[in-house]
Amino acid sequence: MQVLEPALQGYAWGSSTAIPEMLQRPADGSPVAEAWFGAHSSAPSHLAGAELVALDRAIAADPVATLGDDVVSRFGAGLPFLLKLIAAARPLSLQVHPSVELAHEGYAREDARGVPVDDPRRSYRDRNHKPELVYALSAFEALVGFRAPRRAAEILDGVDHPTARQLRKIVMADPTSTGMQEAFTLLVSEATRPGPDEVHDLADAFRARLRAGSPSPRTDRAVDLLERTYPGDPGAVTAVLLNPVSLRPGEALFVPAGAVHAYLDGFAVELMANSDNVLRAGLTSKHVDVPELLRIVECVAAPPIRIAPEHVYDATDVFYAPVDDFELSVTRLSGEPCRLPGGGPRVVLCLSGQAVLRSQTGDVLEISSGQAAFVAASDGSLSAGGNGRVVQASVP
Repeated sequence: MQVLEPALQGYAWGSSTAIPEMLQRPADGSPVAEAWFGAHSSAPSHLAGAELVALDRAIAADPVATLGDDVVSRFGAGLPFLLKLIAAARPLSLQVHPSVELAHEGYAREDARGVPVDDPRRSYRDRNHKPELVYALSAFEALVGFRAPRRAAEILDGVDHPTARQLRKIVMADPTSTGMQEAFTLLVSEATRPGPDEVHDLADAFRARLRAGSPSPRTDRAVDLLERTYPGDPGAVTAVLLNPVSLRPGEALFVPAGAVHAYLDGFAVELMANSDNVLRAGLTSKHVDVPELLRIVECVAAPPIRIAPEHVYDATDVFYAPVDDFELSVTRLSGEPCRLPGGGPRVVLCLSGQAVLRSQTGDVLEISSGQAAFVAASDGSLSAGGNGRVVQASVP
């Protein structure tokens, strides 16, 4: 076991305080959007010691000891998951993640065009899918997946703007995934999307309805927030087509490949497959690839996937995501050591208080709020004592 130093990401939408406070570090006023605890080649964490060693390099030096035979046989010589802290002070981009098959195709296509992997204009940075699980540490707001077409039509009804009437006409004429894709494409495609002035006027129509006593105040507020944050961006209007999601602390959400989503606000633990593949359609200053996003997005109406925890031990709940790459457990410590679930490679992150980790091999490591430990497969089973709360990322 070794302490794992995170790789910090200072994206513009990040909070300046949430992650520094969790990591017990001084805040300097700049945004800290994410802290990565993992081995992705674009921003690997480092194992603390006499010398800092990148986790991906440590794993490559001895994959069987660090990952175990089972994980190596299933996923190859790389950590299958990436654990993050995410702190959104303003909305993130409107985005979709690819399946494994589409990631392989897209990566090969951009390689063939000679686009460097670290080029900001590149969409595919690896060959992996990126399903993700969000475990809320604060109230957390998001838009995830498409609404039922008739519900979208109801929300658009009465909004006094030509684009709103056009969108409603589309989904009423074809209340299926095809109609929703047509409406979504109208808003985000370069050939058809409304211009900045039109988007602003359309957002004003939602604001006027909100002031007058809206039948859909939550949607109107989302359009208002997104358009104020990203003025003139037609992605703001897609809120009328998407499911709103509110998580309370301790609740979890799963976002599968192909699901369009935008996180709006909040602080959370995020666990995903080991990938940085993001296809964006707007609400960002980063690279946007609308044609590719439209090729891979799933427009079938579906409710957001909330994951209920399984109570496996007295102090531990496990969130089993419907993928092979990862699972997340949450353990509340109250003095006496208790067993942590699973085996193989793990990342244990202390969310509050202190945790004393003890491996099957007899190693002991103490971590406090904001500190994480990488536990190799060769360390065997794991127990934790102390007082506080820890999350553990592991492989099913």
